[in-house]
Amino acid sequence: MFTLNPYNILAGLVFGTIGMGAFGYGRKLELWQPKLIGLLLIFYPYVIFNPYLLWGVGVGLLALLWKFHDE
Repeated sequence: MFTLNPYNILAGLVFGTIGMGAFGYGRKLELWQPKLIGLLLIFYPYVIFNPYLLWGVGVGLLALLWKFHDE
């Protein structure tokens, strides 16, 4: 069920903002990994409602983004 838990709203705001930046970064450099991870960061808070799982998946996606960034 969808809830307006403050932790869910905060996670959606934080990870959605980072996801938008990652998507723009991947689009600018024409890299598919940051674009895909950015889209996942933007949209996954709408399907996961457990706060612990929400933050865990978000941190995992950020770690994956860190692995695939281009130096």
